[in-house]
Amino acid sequence: MNPSCWIRRAVCLLLVVAALPAGAQAPGEVPGGKADATIDLATREGVDLVRGQWRYSDTRIIEVEFRRPDGSMGKTYSYEPKAGGADFDDSAWEVLDPTTLNKPRSTGLLCFNWYRIALTIPGKIGDFDPTGATVVFDTVVDDYGEVWVDGRLPRRVGQVGGSIVAGFNAPNRLVVGRDVKPGQKITIAVFGINSPISDTPRNYIFLRYARLDFYRK
Repeated sequence: MNPSCWIRRAVCLLLVVAALPAGAQAPGEVPGGKADATIDLATREGVDLVRGQWRYSDTRIIEVEFRRPDGSMGKTYSYEPKAGGADFDDSAWEVLDPTTLNKPRSTGLLCFNWYRIALTIPGKIGDFDPTGATVVFDTVVDDYGEVWVDGRLPRRVGQVGGSIVAGFNAPNRLVVGRDVKPGQKITIAVFGINSPISDTPRNYIFLRYARLDFYRK
């Protein structure tokens, strides 16, 4: 490989790292295997342990103006609310019982929704001290999912999974914190998508599971 190719690759890597939220890892660096500790965010006990609340909202498809390729303005579509930001105010949203995350929600057919949780790293998980651990968020959205962490949606060209769509009912598994400390706060926002979009199913959106896996260095 000639030097210019190596330079281009190095620049791309730097751009990927710069786009990641503080403490997050690039998609290829997600640890696997048996976790040292796990918090089940689909249980009341798990959500209480991280001092969180699951909050929920449907989305609305809206008509907006946008610039066409020729520079003129035309009509297209967007959605509301855009709730990926860490400081988004979800206080008016429905509070979910975490045991109902697997309950069908949204409006059906071509539809999208949001699940949000602001969590705090606990001092202990059983006998496990999470200080210095790497934390992985793992979920499956029926059918597609995108995951924002602390207000960002990190991604790179060619990425499959992690923060972006992994595939039909495939896991979204990504690092949400490295070298964490008890009391550290992390905001996770999951954007659910009913799919396949070109053959919209006659059903709804739900989370098959949601958990935090902790790994020692």
